[in-house]
Amino acid sequence: MLGKFHRFCLFLFAPALGFIVAFSQADPTANFTQDTLHLPVSDYEKQTALLQDRLSEASEIVEETGSTIEEIQESAEKEKQAYEQQNEQVNQLLTASKSQTKYSADVLDSILSNLLGDPIGQTFGKNATIKVYSLEESGYSGYMAKVRLTNPNALKVVLANDQVKSRGETTSHAAKRKGAVLAINAGGFNSSGGYVSPIGITVVDGQIKTFSTNTNLSFVGFNNKGRLVGGKVTSKEQIQRMGVLQGASFLPTLLQDGKKMKIPSDWANAKHPRTLIGHFDNGDLLFIVIDGRGRGGSQGVTLEEAQRKLLEFHVRDAYNLDGGGSSAFYYKGRVLNHPSDGRERPVTSNIVILP
Repeated sequence: MLGKFHRFCLFLFAPALGFIVAFSQADPTANFTQDTLHLPVSDYEKQTALLQDRLSEASEIVEETGSTIEEIQESAEKEKQAYEQQNEQVNQLLTASKSQTKYSADVLDSILSNLLGDPIGQTFGKNATIKVYSLEESGYSGYMAKVRLTNPNALKVVLANDQVKSRGETTSHAAKRKGAVLAINAGGFNSSGGYVSPIGITVVDGQIKTFSTNTNLSFVGFNNKGRLVGGKVTSKEQIQRMGVLQGASFLPTLLQDGKKMKIPSDWANAKHPRTLIGHFDNGDLLFIVIDGRGRGGSQGVTLEEAQRKLLEFHVRDAYNLDGGGSSAFYYKGRVLNHPSDGRERPVTSNIVILP
C-alpha cells in the first residue's frame, strides 16, 4: 500500500520538483540570451509567484504526507504487536487445553483404577487407545472398555454382513471380518422369517441406512469428531446437522448432561444382561457389557443400578443398547463375557473399533 502511495506523490509533485531542480543549478539562465528571452517582466513575475505558490503547496503536502506515512507506519506497528500478542494468547490457550486434557485423562484413569483396579488389557494403536477393565460387583459381573479415539473413522457401526436385512451376524464374526480389536453389539432389531432388520435409525459411514421416527427410541450416534451424540432424532436433516457418521437405535437414554433420565415403566427395576455406552467429560468413550440370568455368576443389573454406576464413573451421557441374549463384549480375538443364551446371538448391528 505504501508503494502505491509513494508513486502517487511522485506524480503529484513532478511539476514542482522539475522547477526546483531547474532553479537549483548554478545559473539557470546561462543558456539564454537577451535575444532569445522574450518573456515579459510582468509574466515572469507572475510565473515566479505561481511557482512560489506551488512550492509552498508542495511543502505543505510533503509535511502532511510525511505525517500520514508516519501514522500509517505507527498503525501497522500497532497491528503487528496486537497480532503477535493475540497469537501468543492462542498458543497459551492451546498449551493449557492440551495440558488440561492430559490432566483430565490422568484423573479419569486414577478414578477408574481406584474403583476397578488395573486394566486387564490395553491397546495403544494408531487409531485408538483402549483400556479394558473387569467389573465385579455384588450380584453382577461384566467388562468395560474406556476408548480414546485419535481417528474418528476407527469407530464403525457394522450391519450384519453389510446388509440391512439379513440372517444376522455375531459380534465376534463382525469384529474379525472388519479386523477390529474391540466390539460390542449395538442396535435393536425386528425378526421375521429367520431374517433380522434394524429398528429406528441406522447410519453407516455417513449414509442413513434405515430411518424411523419412533419417538420411544433413542438414537446413539458418533459424529465426524468421534464424539458420542444422540437422543431423540426426528428428521434426517437433524442427523446431517449433527455430523453423524455412525449410529444405531435402542432405548432408553440413561444419562444426559450428567443427570439421570426417567426410565420407562416397562423397563424399570428389572435385572437383565446389559450393553451400555457413554462418554466422559473429556470425550473418552465407555463401552460396558454386564452378564445376567446366572451366566458367569451374574444376575444382571437394573437400569437404575446402571445409572448410579455410570455416575460413579463420572460419565456424562449414556444410552442403553440392545441387551439380554444379544449382549457381547469382544476384545483381541475372543468374547470375554458370558452371553445368556450360552453362545453369541446373531444380531443386526455391532459397534467395532479398529486398531
